[in-house]
Amino acid sequence: MMKEIIAAVDFSDVSEPVLDTAVNITRAMGGQLHLVHVVEAEPTYAAYGFSPDDFPAMHEIQVESTSRAAIKLSKMAEQAGLMGIQTKVIRGQPLHALLDYAKQVGGDMLVLGSHGHGFLNSLLLGSVAEGCVRKAELPALIVPIRNKKTD
Repeated sequence: MMKEIIAAVDFSDVSEPVLDTAVNITRAMGGQLHLVHVVEAEPTYAAYGFSPDDFPAMHEIQVESTSRAAIKLSKMAEQAGLMGIQTKVIRGQPLHALLDYAKQVGGDMLVLGSHGHGFLNSLLLGSVAEGCVRKAELPALIVPIRNKKTD
């Protein structure tokens, strides 16, 4: 029986349907819901002889992004109508970070959107969804984004 359900959100239009779907699955299975967001890791300039001190703004953006993501996840969890949702901001390359997190918590299912919006999200989450389908060692449920004009 499924117990650990991991919902990955990017705060785009598909995030709410992803969370709703994950809440319904978690209720049906009597499991634990993990609501996660991946913040891409800071680029490394060490190979070029730079240190993080040479790019303090980059580090500040990373810290601020992580903080804002944690606040957004908490608000989403509060509004989801399900008690005990675990929230986690993960740093790293989105696909690998999600799969590593799933292993850490003994994940039984991943729930994520087909793609996000915005500069990085449209490029990344689509590939993350595809990567999860191909590489995950657990079931991955892909929630399609709905086009509001055709609904």
